[in-house]
Amino acid sequence: MPGVHLSAALVNAAAAGIGRPALEAILADHDIRRPQLTGEQGELLIEWSTRLRAVFAAEDPDARTVAVNALLTVGTTGVYLTTHDGRRPHLHFTPEDDDIVGRVRAVTAGGLAIFAVESEGERLGTCARAGCRAVFVDTSRNGRRRYCSARCGNYDAVHRHRGRT
Repeated sequence: MPGVHLSAALVNAAAAGIGRPALEAILADHDIRRPQLTGEQGELLIEWSTRLRAVFAAEDPDARTVAVNALLTVGTTGVYLTTHDGRRPHLHFTPEDDDIVGRVRAVTAGGLAIFAVESEGERLGTCARAGCRAVFVDTSRNGRRRYCSARCGNYDAVHRHRGRT
């Protein structure tokens, strides 16, 4: 599931307005090889991140499917199995020698597609706390997560409680 978690991290980074060094750190943390970016590549990935948000913000599985398909059309060139760098077999959605932007687009679009299949189009979302722009991947047992973090959930609960009293 690295592609889906990378997608969430990129969307959240774009919402926070991070710069190129932090973006490179996110790519490295998610095992993207050769994560060094030029200024233009950083801008392209931030723009891509805004497109990724549509998948998390989709209201239902049908809308999420449309959003993922739009990403797959732009972000992938073909699917093949590989075992590079001593890793177990896994899918690639673009050639390994593609540039960093192409590889990130492919990893995120493909990862979101695989996750959507495995989760039946559910388990991706945007934080329910007003003012929070974070997105999340719901890996909870019951699949009913509504907040990006416990902190946002607690903040919202306190806000609702104070509004009643």
